Amino acid sequence: MTSRDFAEMAAALYSGPPAEFVATRNAFAAAAADRDTGDRIRALKKPSVSAWVVNLFARERPSQLGEALQLAQELRDAQADLDAATLASLGRERRALTQRLAAEATSLASAQGERITPATSEAVRQTLTAAFFDPDAAAAVASGRLIRELEPSAPVDLESVVAGGVSDAAPASTPPLDEVRARRMRRDAERAVSDAEKALAHAEQRQHAAQRAVRDAEALTARLPAQIEELETELARMRDRLARATADASAAQALLDTATSDVVSAAEELSASRQRVNEL
Repeated sequence: MTSRDFAEMAAALYSGPPAEFVATRNAFAAAAADRDTGDRIRALKKPSVSAWVVNLFARERPSQLGEALQLAQELRDAQADLDAATLASLGRERRALTQRLAAEATSLASAQGERITPATSEAVRQTLTAAFFDPDAAAAVASGRLIRELEPSAPVDLESVVAGGVSDAAPASTPPLDEVRARRMRRDAERAVSDAEKALAHAEQRQHAAQRAVRDAEALTARLPAQIEELETELARMRDRLARATADASAAQALLDTATSDVVSAAEELSASRQRVNEL
């Protein structure tokens, strides 16, 4: 039995009905081509219920799981370049996706006639969460040969959690490298388009503001010559009135000077007349 054949047999065993695990394992061992392979099959440990749920989901929904794990890998690669707000948004999306995948996995297990407790559902969710954060956990989940549930904060020993050994663990339905690169390039291009659209919108806003400023300045430029002409005409009138007022002031001053001299003379004549009357 080749390594690939063993991995496929183990994946079928670990996604089969839990109640039939021992009987199916023994049947596979008995049908093995050689004693060593049979002994290796008999050594396989029965998975926990939550691990079986994840294995069943990996076998029945390989494309869906593979795409989710690939997305998780891309998020891990990109998070160093993301700001806090974007990371928070992606965190919410990741939790929602994990919850949805866990719900689908438990629903699939329930459809097989198994009773799934809330504790088991939570263990499934925790296992998928670990796969989103840790590439080793992702490989274990994708193998379809998980022996026990995983914890997001705990390191993963693939040799102890993957039935048959880590060398046979391979991600299920992982998109080709060219597809991953193309998806990343498309995401970068879409981000560049979004940034360019924002820059264009800001530039158009500045352009519209500048256009309004130009229109206002042109309208003012059109009005000012007429206003200047009116002011210059009014200034000429004021200067003419000033000249006439200055001449009138000079003439009035001359009249005032003459009248003042006459008053002085009359006062002196009056004083002399009174003196003569007093003498008589």
